[in-house]
Amino acid sequence: MIIDTHAHLNFNAFKKDAEKVIRRSLTNNIWMINVGSQYDTSQRAIEIAKHYPEGVFAAVGLHPIHLETSLVKIKDDKEEIEIKTKEEDFNYEKYKVLAQAEKVVAIGEVGLDYYWKPKSKNQLEPFKEKQKEILTQQLELAKELNLPLIFHCRMAHRDLIEILKKQKNIKGVIHCFTGNLDEAQEYISLGLHLGFNGIIFKTNLDEVIKTMPLEKMLLETDCPYLSPPGAPRRNEPIYVKQVAEKIAGLKSMQIEELAKITTQNAKKLFLI
Repeated sequence: MIIDTHAHLNFNAFKKDAEKVIRRSLTNNIWMINVGSQYDTSQRAIEIAKHYPEGVFAAVGLHPIHLETSLVKIKDDKEEIEIKTKEEDFNYEKYKVLAQAEKVVAIGEVGLDYYWKPKSKNQLEPFKEKQKEILTQQLELAKELNLPLIFHCRMAHRDLIEILKKQKNIKGVIHCFTGNLDEAQEYISLGLHLGFNGIIFKTNLDEVIKTMPLEKMLLETDCPYLSPPGAPRRNEPIYVKQVAEKIAGLKSMQIEELAKITTQNAKKLFLI
């Protein structure tokens, strides 16, 4: 078994065939956690999980790029056209209700994202502070409900580390880790796991993977994004196997052993 600890079959990319994709994954002994990025996708993750007696779980949270800031416009990387993202204020009580659903195993994805930011310097600091404020609220929610967190972090590792250093007994995973070795070691020293997906085929994380302890490693796809080589453009949980194969090679171990250890890690962290 392998657990894809970060999937998005609750996104519109799977609107027409999510059930088919999930069945294909479960048949191949791939379990998954569908992760919310705002209220509606969090709600959808829960609804999907309810239909399966085992193997499909949910996480709920508000992603930093969906915060109501009115300070930044997000554009498509390839076509340079503005993307309409749904902005949302974080409602603690509404998310608390969601997070108490039976199949919810984490708060996420939450965090910091400085990739798309205001062009004006005098707007940059309020933009960052808003993200930090909402992250702090979601940290409190996870603490209240005794749930682990799934962190998103892009171009903001130093700020995230400084925030997490102030937390006690933090538990969770830095999803889609792309930082350097020093940052990886700092996260691990805080008790966190690191999640790896298809981005390891595009960004050189070999040293980090070789160095980090296996007991702090999780596997994921971030589907429908970050497809590994040879997979369709729309990624799905079954392709987590390619991620496992590459990591097993870097660790000089059998894929079966890597799958066993990372599955144990996921079960222990998310209590599944």
